[in-house]
Amino acid sequence: MSDAAADPAQKTKRPRVNVRRPDVMERVAAEVAVHFHSSIVEKLKDRGGKITIGNTTVLLAQQFGFCYGVERAIDLAYASRRVFPENRIFLIGEIIHNPEVNRQLREMNIVSLPWQELTEDYDDLTEDDVVIVPAFGAPTHFMKKVEERGSYVVDTTCGDVMKVWRRVRGYAKDGVTSIIHGKSNHEETRATASRALGEDGTGHYLVILTLADTDYVGNYIKGHGNKADFMKRFGNCVSDGFDPDIHLQRIGVANQTTMLKSETQEIQTRLLAAVIERDHNGANFQVFDTICGATQERQDALFEMLRVKMDMLLVVGGYNSSNTQHLVEIGEKELPTFFIRDASCIRSLEEIVHFDLHKHEETTSYSRILAGDAPAVIGITAGASCPNNLIEETVFKVFELRGIGREAVAGA
Repeated sequence: MSDAAADPAQKTKRPRVNVRRPDVMERVAAEVAVHFHSSIVEKLKDRGGKITIGNTTVLLAQQFGFCYGVERAIDLAYASRRVFPENRIFLIGEIIHNPEVNRQLREMNIVSLPWQELTEDYDDLTEDDVVIVPAFGAPTHFMKKVEERGSYVVDTTCGDVMKVWRRVRGYAKDGVTSIIHGKSNHEETRATASRALGEDGTGHYLVILTLADTDYVGNYIKGHGNKADFMKRFGNCVSDGFDPDIHLQRIGVANQTTMLKSETQEIQTRLLAAVIERDHNGANFQVFDTICGATQERQDALFEMLRVKMDMLLVVGGYNSSNTQHLVEIGEKELPTFFIRDASCIRSLEEIVHFDLHKHEETTSYSRILAGDAPAVIGITAGASCPNNLIEETVFKVFELRGIGREAVAGA
């Protein structure tokens, strides 16, 4: 180990590494295509997302699967191994929320570091190591630790996430508390909350998830509430030193970029109403639309598809993917909806393994929807972190279980 690696005080912050070299990216594009792309899915999308063979129709949402930010993150992770073939490469948590993608990175010997808290693993980093920041970003204290160790950094943080960071930093600078609509234990929300503290660390935030949370906060803003009860409910979702009597005087709403757009809008409406009732004007309320464009497009595409009568909906993606979960929430209000990790979850015509959002666990349901000779219309969509090859396998599996082979599907 070098002297610099042995003495943290001697380390200097390295600039972000640009791994997008033309020679590297050409090879990366070929590898990513082999691992995740699907010509079948692309052709199906180009032809309106509908395919009917015999008495079986499969509908594919017009917007689904990888978004630009996810594609960029994967490309940069693959490129990191090409640019640093002999170095140890680490990843803070997961690059995105999809088990297949993360499995491919593990096979490239890219090692995942804990993201819930800083551990001694970070103390072991050296100036020869490479650390990849995932698409969700990482909290500021994680970034400072990596910089202290002098490691190379490949930052794949999504541009939409960084827009939210700029907004909450602005709130902190102006003395405005960030009300973050998100999941407090999600990587992106934790990264955003750290930026809401501002450059000097004096900013404040409150993370809320549900409309019930919103109404509770709104009532407190209007003067109906107890501080002890408030802190008991939100104690794990606020900045250090948060005082609702002080830090709810001026508020600004932001959000985890993958939340349900309609819910975020309703939260904004209710909080604004509470501020107006208290102050008789909305001067102490700020808002900025920070829903990811790809998330919105996939939600809108599903709403459009739900206008067609379908027998069931399959939503494909990682169980811990927030934007995918919201697609499930939209679908299950209208028809039988199954949240599956991949095609292997469809075990037979009657048995489907899927994730139950309400029980927060994988379960098995038995359905007669796909069985028999009656005509069936099956809808398929996927979150922004789901690769097309998994969607292709789902299309094939549905038809196979209806007695239609892969050759017939490909030929159609």
